[in-house]
Amino acid sequence: MDVLKDISAAKETFWLNPNLKAVNDADFPISDEQISDASKRLERFQPFLERTFSDCPDGIIESPLKEISGMKTSLNEDGADICGRLFLKMDSHLAIAGSVKARGGVYEVLKYAESLALREGILKEADDYSLLCDQKEFFGQYTIQVGSTGNLGLSIGITAAALGFKVIVHMSSDARQWKKDMLRSKGVTVIEYDDDYSKAVEEGRRNSDADPMSYFVDDENSVDLFLGYVVAAERLAKQLDEQNVKIDADNPLIVYIPCGVGGAPGGVAYGLKRRFGDNVHCFFVEPVQCPCMLVGMATGRHNEVCVQDFGLSGITEADGLAVGRPSGFVGKTMENLLSGIFTVEDKRLFDWLRKLNVEENVQIEPSACAAFAGPADRMKHDDSKKYFENIPIEKCIEVCWATGGSLVPGEIMQQYLTAYVED
Repeated sequence: MDVLKDISAAKETFWLNPNLKAVNDADFPISDEQISDASKRLERFQPFLERTFSDCPDGIIESPLKEISGMKTSLNEDGADICGRLFLKMDSHLAIAGSVKARGGVYEVLKYAESLALREGILKEADDYSLLCDQKEFFGQYTIQVGSTGNLGLSIGITAAALGFKVIVHMSSDARQWKKDMLRSKGVTVIEYDDDYSKAVEEGRRNSDADPMSYFVDDENSVDLFLGYVVAAERLAKQLDEQNVKIDADNPLIVYIPCGVGGAPGGVAYGLKRRFGDNVHCFFVEPVQCPCMLVGMATGRHNEVCVQDFGLSGITEADGLAVGRPSGFVGKTMENLLSGIFTVEDKRLFDWLRKLNVEENVQIEPSACAAFAGPADRMKHDDSKKYFENIPIEKCIEVCWATGGSLVPGEIMQQYLTAYVED
């Protein structure tokens, strides 16, 4: 495949999914009942979240949907061709963890806590769940472990520690120091590895399996994590309605999501396809040095291949996307639903980070800026150009999914704003 030649050369490219199907012909392994159950569970936990986290005053973990017309103008000045409206879905500013991982990570911890409390008779579904704020001694009998490059570890660590769980986060060499420091300040044990994400997950799973009182959050295969992200679709639909934005065949929705192992973007995209059907087109974006989901889906071998098999380093400034081997569960789930995948060079992430800061006064992580490769580059690649020729692009609503950033310390954000600036 030509796209795999581009991948091996670390060139920016686009992969068009040949297995994309109309929603009536696609497979949806996660049922609407499971999605509804997840949504109701989050509602039950609202009193607990409201009482526990000051940045979650209504107990709802949700982010703003912001129209970014200044950023649209700036991208167009650089050669993009954005005709419709451009929005930023600011999961970079979600409560508790300041990233999209607050959806899946927080949800899985809450579900596990609920299952324990229901089993032991501490809780009934009809109860006010804020009573769990006073069960730290009970939850302290149990350990939760996870492997992470950073943001998932934050969401799991912060939530689980607040409930009273012992928490161990296994972090890869790509993880930022400030994220490790923040976790430790919450009483979380952080184990560091001079290796990549896959090693952190492997060791975390092995350590957890050896302890009968330990629960492992599996970012590669967890349906519960996935469901936490899926719920975002209904929330986005409500926000679009509130802004009088209509989505239909004549006014399609185009969504670009940064992708690491695949859980968060996969869950969000899955939910969007369930909600909007063929009127939404979902794309992932990955760094040129670690496009793991692209190689997994393009070869059809999913988690049986890694980026190192194609001569790539797996090293990127986009730490949240620094994953060499994709989730097989997500890749297979998205086979008929994902429109395609863009890849992007690190340097451009910082250029967009600065533009967003200047044009919209919004600060996000470099990895979150990968989403801008979609609207910026969709007319630069032959396959993506052909795809969008069949869409009424002048009326489309384009959404860049910002995946993290609000918890970045000020001094670190200043470093981001000056990185890769040419003399």
